[in-house]
Amino acid sequence: MKINNFVVRRAVADDASAVAGIWLRSFAAALPSVRRAHTDDQVQSWFQNVVVPGQETWVATVEGSAVGLLVLGDSELDQLYVDPAWQGQGVGGRLVELAKQRRPGGMELWTFQVNEAAQRFYQRHGFAAAERTDGHRNEEHEPDVRYVWFP
Repeated sequence: MKINNFVVRRAVADDASAVAGIWLRSFAAALPSVRRAHTDDQVQSWFQNVVVPGQETWVATVEGSAVGLLVLGDSELDQLYVDPAWQGQGVGGRLVELAKQRRPGGMELWTFQVNEAAQRFYQRHGFAAAERTDGHRNEEHEPDVRYVWFP
């Protein structure tokens, strides 16, 4: 079932805790075998002090509650997470559409190789695998894959 009543807007300081919670729950659900490089408190602090105030951060909400987040860099989709309870309902797809609108020249992203669901999701949305690594460049030291999208 897809929902139609969600709103996507720029995140504000008051959203930092909620989007950090989405990140934490989503990471735990999708990547149980991946060692997290930071504690819950560090993730909360990072969203509060770095991500929301300093990066292009978007939040998807349903009836005022945050259910998804998108963080964009200059040419990179840095973060895309949907609360596990809301996955499969169109939130992630809408966030990818927004990313494409905001970065019409193309973009790239990284995901872990063990996250096959994310890989299928990005492929459905027109991203193509461009590079696989052994994880030596990420904090988790987990093999990853770089995806690219060009219009």
